[in-house]
Amino acid sequence: MQNVEFEVEGDQLIIRVDLSQELGVSSSGKSVIIATTGGNVAVPGWEAVKVGLNVYRPQQAGHTSRRMASQW
Repeated sequence: MQNVEFEVEGDQLIIRVDLSQELGVSSSGKSVIIATTGGNVAVPGWEAVKVGLNVYRPQQAGHTSRRMASQW
């Protein structure tokens, strides 16, 4: 997981993402990835429950589809 934190309070899952971060450009070049679980992952303490999360924003016009050095 990158830029994603899970917290379980009782029966509630809390997901935290820092929206100011950028992980790089998507493989299609159409989006900038902000956070990802990198596929489906188990919820802590609830291993039968899975979460798959991608947080992104559209790529701004005029930018290249080059990936950032910190790409996952």
